[in-house]
Amino acid sequence: MQSNPKGAAPGTHGIQHLELLALYNITKLIGNAVDLDTTLDSILAVLNDTLKMERATLLLYDRLSERLTIKASCGLSNEEEQRGVYRPDEGVCGQIFQTRSPFVVPDISSEPLFLNRTGARLGLTRSTISFLGVPVIVHDHPEGVLTVDRLFDEDVSFEEDIHFLTILATLIGQFLTLHRAIEKKEKKLIKENETLKARLHAPHGRHSIIGHSKPIQEVFGIINKIAASSATVLLLGESGTGKELVARAIHESGDRRHKAFIKVNCAALPEALLESELFGHERGAFTNAHATRPGRFELADGGTIFLDEIGEMPLTLQVKMLRVLQEKQFERVGGTKTFSVDVRIVAATNASLEREVNRGRFRADLYYRLNVVPIMLPSLRERKEDIPLLFNHFLNKSNERNNRQIRMTADLLDFLIDYPWPGNVREMQNLVERMVILTEDDRLTTADLPSTLTSPDTRLPPTARPAAPASPPSPSSPAGKSLQEIERAEVEAALRRNGWVQVRAARELGLTQRQIGYRIKKYRLSRFDSFRS
Repeated sequence: MQSNPKGAAPGTHGIQHLELLALYNITKLIGNAVDLDTTLDSILAVLNDTLKMERATLLLYDRLSERLTIKASCGLSNEEEQRGVYRPDEGVCGQIFQTRSPFVVPDISSEPLFLNRTGARLGLTRSTISFLGVPVIVHDHPEGVLTVDRLFDEDVSFEEDIHFLTILATLIGQFLTLHRAIEKKEKKLIKENETLKARLHAPHGRHSIIGHSKPIQEVFGIINKIAASSATVLLLGESGTGKELVARAIHESGDRRHKAFIKVNCAALPEALLESELFGHERGAFTNAHATRPGRFELADGGTIFLDEIGEMPLTLQVKMLRVLQEKQFERVGGTKTFSVDVRIVAATNASLEREVNRGRFRADLYYRLNVVPIMLPSLRERKEDIPLLFNHFLNKSNERNNRQIRMTADLLDFLIDYPWPGNVREMQNLVERMVILTEDDRLTTADLPSTLTSPDTRLPPTARPAAPASPPSPSSPAGKSLQEIERAEVEAALRRNGWVQVRAARELGLTQRQIGYRIKKYRLSRFDSFRS
């Protein structure tokens, strides 16, 4: 064992030239580094090719296993690398790591501390092999050990080699520090990117549902509360309010999100086919049943089944549905084998199930089983602040599909906010698609609206809409006025009642300040004109 390298040998200038060449090639590798492991292997290859330093290895300290393990090497096989594991107090490498000092073994065959755990030098019959190692220091802490083999030769200067390897170990330490800093920054950027994506989709909520109004936020709150449970959910509300989207959000928010989400429309099929669709059938159960077929409940096992328009389910089928809710068991049509499933049930209806129960069209016990967690979805009339957001979303999607770049005007936005939307979100989606396809301009205005939307009756909510007038209105009656005349009169009357304070008048009419300001300008309303009149 030798810890003090011997003096300089002949040929010093030639060796220094090779060392400079090696350092030049190594710095080029570090400067162009993309992958840490590949670059480290290439650095050690330079030692072999330029300086004839064989079996170069870089061992780094693994804090989890508390061992020195080979991170990169040149001249070692994968199996030999995997065997090169040392405790930080074991062998020559452990000595170098703990003392933070270089170490030279002039002849490995006579050094008891040299363990040769990799087995890379077994069977070598050449001249005496020397072993050199230096510590890799990062921020005054030992991070690993850099080692090389040398064939013993009078021309070899261990002092020169140790000096060179110490410089290289410093470069490797700086390279590791830089790599870790870049890796840390990349992780931070990825996290920031995920945060930005979350913020970008924030108007859509965590559930891909568009809206930030209070009613829709209350729906989000319920979804979050029930996500972890398997409670049955009943979605209520008008047609077109997005029940399927909410059902899917419930599924994707819970532990079942990696399993199937199965949808069944209970009003789309006759009773016999609906039973087969839900529970499956055995071969020969009915005409054309040529093969056994699993039902939707089997396909949804472990996941969620969405039963849309549950109020339309026939009474005879409701008995079987009640058993599934209570026991999670059923038989296929034409079969006797009982199947058990783990399925979350989300049902939806736009009808009043209580009224259907009173009329004898829906089983009371099934209703109570379904009505564990009822969620009332707000109509679009109840979440007017979401209308611009929704319309823009559908407009952007339609522009993409139709390769257009259409925008909407302020007068159209005002109309959309005032319109009662009897068909809710679905009506808006269809309207946008129609307008984008039919318009020849690059901006949508109220002139692009279909005439059915601009008639007086459509300006009223569905519950307030008259069935049909008993007799035609007279020209002098309010119903005979144009929409603009009616709107102008309403706005002016509200302003008068509120002392021409626009904020109060807007609140009374359910408008924003911008909207009432637009109407005042549009109809040229003035408190001085009203005084004169």
